[in-house]
Amino acid sequence: MFQSDLFKDKIVLVTGGGSGIGYTIAEKYLALGATVYIASRNAEKIEKAVAELSAIGDVRSAIADIREPEQIQALADHIKADAGRLDILVNNAGGQFPSAAENISFNGFRAVVNNNLIGTFYVTQVMAKTFFIPQKEGNIVNIIANIFRGFPGMAHTGAARAGVDNLTKSLAVEWVRYNIRVNAIAPGIIRSSGLDTYPPAIVKDIESGIPNKRMGTTEEVAWPVLFLSSPMSSYISGETLYVDAGNRLWGDQWKM
Repeated sequence: MFQSDLFKDKIVLVTGGGSGIGYTIAEKYLALGATVYIASRNAEKIEKAVAELSAIGDVRSAIADIREPEQIQALADHIKADAGRLDILVNNAGGQFPSAAENISFNGFRAVVNNNLIGTFYVTQVMAKTFFIPQKEGNIVNIIANIFRGFPGMAHTGAARAGVDNLTKSLAVEWVRYNIRVNAIAPGIIRSSGLDTYPPAIVKDIESGIPNKRMGTTEEVAWPVLFLSSPMSSYISGETLYVDAGNRLWGDQWKM
């Protein structure tokens, strides 16, 4: 299905590409011939990832905080000067913390929305205006979350990710005239470095609430991302693909 040169000569930007799901997405693009920029505000993490991924293909570091429009424009200018174009954007960067809604501070709620929703919009608009709209071609994949039945225990990120889900649909229609496709992936519970920040009591027995009784892998998220950004999905836009083994339909996200 995925030929070794599927993304040859394609330039890809993966935000949050220094670890977890983003790292694996970058790894798969590299293996299929793409030049990949991985972006994060954590320079140490990015440089370590670049050192590891360079054994696979042409990977380049990009330091930027997606919450800062000036840094995102500087990133776009850097890619334009360095590579001349951008073909695929994967909005993977984000962050959240588990909490009952009544315990989320105003600053905490604002921080998560700024990161997961507003930051995603900043990156998307800047890359579209710098590359995709002038090129009359582009592909955007947004990584969101399992928001199908709300997101109890993470109301802040549920609200933000739902915003990105709607943004995906809106931009797919607005930007079709520029030959830009916009889709989203909604991962379920994935075994990745992101879980390391959650209290052990929340993660304990988490697999019991998943229909097939196991967490997903980062590879199981990465492959659908590549599909949605490939010619094989050329008539798909405005869709959110759930990668959760049916967990949105049954069971608990985690024990409340």
